[in-house]
Amino acid sequence: MTALLIDRIGELVTNEPGGRDPLAIRRDAAVVAVDGAIAWIGPAGGAPACDVRVDAANRAVIPGFVDSHTHLVFAGDRSGEFAARMAGERYTGGGIRRTVATTNAAPDTELSANLAYLHRELIRQGTTTVEIKSGYGLGVDEEARLLRIARTVTPETTFLGAHLVPDSYLDRPDAYVELVCGPMLDACAPHARWVDAFCERGAFDADQCRAVLTAGAAQGLLPRLHANQLGAGPGVRLGVELGAAAVDHCTYLSDVDIDALAGGATVATLLPGVEFATRSPYPPARRLLDAGATVALATDCNPGSSFTSSIPFCIALAVREMHLTPAEALWSATAGGAAALRRTDVGTVTTGASADLVVLDAPSHVHLAYRPGVPLVHTVVSNGEIAYQQGIQ
Repeated sequence: MTALLIDRIGELVTNEPGGRDPLAIRRDAAVVAVDGAIAWIGPAGGAPACDVRVDAANRAVIPGFVDSHTHLVFAGDRSGEFAARMAGERYTGGGIRRTVATTNAAPDTELSANLAYLHRELIRQGTTTVEIKSGYGLGVDEEARLLRIARTVTPETTFLGAHLVPDSYLDRPDAYVELVCGPMLDACAPHARWVDAFCERGAFDADQCRAVLTAGAAQGLLPRLHANQLGAGPGVRLGVELGAAAVDHCTYLSDVDIDALAGGATVATLLPGVEFATRSPYPPARRLLDAGATVALATDCNPGSSFTSSIPFCIALAVREMHLTPAEALWSATAGGAAALRRTDVGTVTTGASADLVVLDAPSHVHLAYRPGVPLVHTVVSNGEIAYQQGIQ
């Protein structure tokens, strides 16, 4: 067993539940990780001897970020769409088809190399747990391929065959849903933990999404849902009804939607990078939190509507544009993301949890929003091992 010590921590964000402070901050602290798990938390200078020591030098230490919504397995570039939107063109989601075409034409080696690059990019910015969706294949073999590749870097893989109706099924969308619920699901279920669908005008309606999520659940996949991104609709309430772990986007919400989220266990995952990159309205995060809903923040890293891998950037957007406090934004990007993945072993610095920690090059977590765009990640510990250190890796 390898023991790792992080000592002389000025501010330690633990997210330990049960206290009045949601971040449960400790001062002048130290953490010991043994065999990938947190084994001891106590005062600085009071820890037992360890094989590896990281001197935090009075910096802040936080849990590793939990990015619970990404689309990292793809090929191609859609920067032209971004430029067009910045010039005033409206976002409709139609560029997904372009990514499907370039992704299906790319060999496994290209997709794996791009995934490795982006995954490394996430780690350098403090993300230690990531969810990855399929959805850029839209065929039986193509979707299964994307999930197999995603599975090489994370167990949190999501089958999103119901991302969009492909061109070959445009005049018979129900037949495509039958394909998703039948042969495609059979091929993809062994490589996925989750099942997802895009409940939106121009994608899939509530009945079609219900069919996909129900079929996935019958094969042991847990449900989650894209909903209410482009306009009001039934997606949020459908997700809550079906017990989805999370409903993602939540840009357009009615009072009934907010009440449903506040009254259930479904997490509202907000993706402010999308609103930034599409010039759409930001989700009503303040209303969700004030109603008692659980909120997560994620990047939605994808080549079209949110090509950012930076949770710190999303935290800054959430504070500035969605009126979260710095503490609420950090909690949502760590413990909130863990809740969206139904995980209790990540997003927290507590004894027995996975030893996923980030040393910030700052004295306080507030600097994540206070200094937007500045690379504040000094050291990343993932599963008890140093995964990144500023100036070294």
